[in-house]
Amino acid sequence: MAKLVINREAVGAEIQPEIYGHFSEHLGRGIYEGIYVGEDSDIPNVNGMRTDVVEALKKIHVPVLRWPGGCFADEYHWKDGIGDKAKRKKIVNTHWGGVVEDNSFGTHEFFELCRQLGCKTYINGNVGSGTVQEMSEWVEYMTFEGVSPMAELRAKNGHKEPWKVDYFGVGNENWGCGGNMRPSYYGDLYRRYQTYVRNYDPKNPIKKICGGANVDDYHWTKTVLETTHDHTPEQFHGFMDGLSLHYYVHPEGWDIKGSATDFDEEVWYKTLSKALYMQTLVERHGMIMDTYDPEKKIGMIVDEWGGWYTAEPGTNPGFLYQQNTIRDALIAGITLNIFNKHCDRVKMANIAQMVNVLQAVILTEGEKMILTPTYHVFHMYRHHQGATLLDTKLTGVSEIGPEEWSVPAITESTSIDSEGVITVTLNNLSTTQKENVDVELVDGDISVVEARIVSGDIHDYNSFEQPEQVVEKEYTDYKVDAEGLHVILPPASVVEIRLK
Repeated sequence: MAKLVINREAVGAEIQPEIYGHFSEHLGRGIYEGIYVGEDSDIPNVNGMRTDVVEALKKIHVPVLRWPGGCFADEYHWKDGIGDKAKRKKIVNTHWGGVVEDNSFGTHEFFELCRQLGCKTYINGNVGSGTVQEMSEWVEYMTFEGVSPMAELRAKNGHKEPWKVDYFGVGNENWGCGGNMRPSYYGDLYRRYQTYVRNYDPKNPIKKICGGANVDDYHWTKTVLETTHDHTPEQFHGFMDGLSLHYYVHPEGWDIKGSATDFDEEVWYKTLSKALYMQTLVERHGMIMDTYDPEKKIGMIVDEWGGWYTAEPGTNPGFLYQQNTIRDALIAGITLNIFNKHCDRVKMANIAQMVNVLQAVILTEGEKMILTPTYHVFHMYRHHQGATLLDTKLTGVSEIGPEEWSVPAITESTSIDSEGVITVTLNNLSTTQKENVDVELVDGDISVVEARIVSGDIHDYNSFEQPEQVVEKEYTDYKVDAEGLHVILPPASVVEIRLK
């Protein structure tokens, strides 16, 4: 039997809310139809943003949103997306489906969406096909308060006051779609481009994100830091605030990927084994970062993660539209637990993507909207945002699944909030077996404040015909006695228990 020992006095780092961040790219129906329908749509909206989607996202406390890409970012020229919408330049989205991008969702619309969500802003700049001047002028357009050409242009386009840019990514995937660069070359470009990401408001400095590695490309991480890090620690502070990492779970590999809904038990374990690989990546890239940044002032920014399958049959393969099952709930639960456990280094993460693309939390079809199993996991895990990681000891966990893809039966993370409420999130990775867990609180008695669960058959998902096949429910399969808390985790489940 597994045992979880919690010591509320053994505290770690703060779990930054941004770890629960999201990503929305100009890709398929992610923005258009998914989030933005325009002011004249019959679908209820506020300034073009779907009311149902915005209200659902507010309930999971979206802390930060990354935009406009992704691969799209390094072909995006921001001046195409400002001013009179009828006059905005129409382009072909060469990365995603070859469709026309009419630029009706641009800088002003992004900040309006973030205003409605109440979240921080993460802008990705164009290094691959853009100029230093273009990036510099965009930052000026967004953030400068005073007399300048870009500030005047912003006012002319209807927004006199500057916006706040919380994070700025200097390029995206510059080892691939962002320019096929070598790491030393990108490192030099980062040094140059970031210079012109000016902090016009010293009280609200922009945090600069350097483009990091693809999966296990440790050479990229080392070389980029080597190239950028020939500064004293004092000079380096503010020069780079974060280094990104991208990792997707492809059950059958990059070329085949595999179906989102049609898979067997072996593929289930294969998928979850690959999700657990995130821990190895965080630790190994983190060790390299420790060499150059032992004080952990530079955050690891996992700004693209999630399950990536073959697009749903009958849809445009370039739109990356896929269903979302209990398997995805486990991917989310496992990954977020890993990020929580490494919150001393991981300072932000952005699931790919928010609506209608890859491991989305919301799917839409016309006026209809459904919440995915992943959405419900994010809703439960919201209590970790801004809480403090607790040191825990989990013992007695068995390995399950086929030998090649064996996984621990249980994963967990535990935090304590400012009011002293402890949040424990537990995952049972088994397809068929219940798992028993005894929970002991070292320094006190246990009382349960709240307990919730997402579970079901491994193939269960929500459709527009059955929108509530998988929902978050009250969890009751536990008991409290003098020895502590005794939990029975159903197969294929994500459980949250809040303790006082």
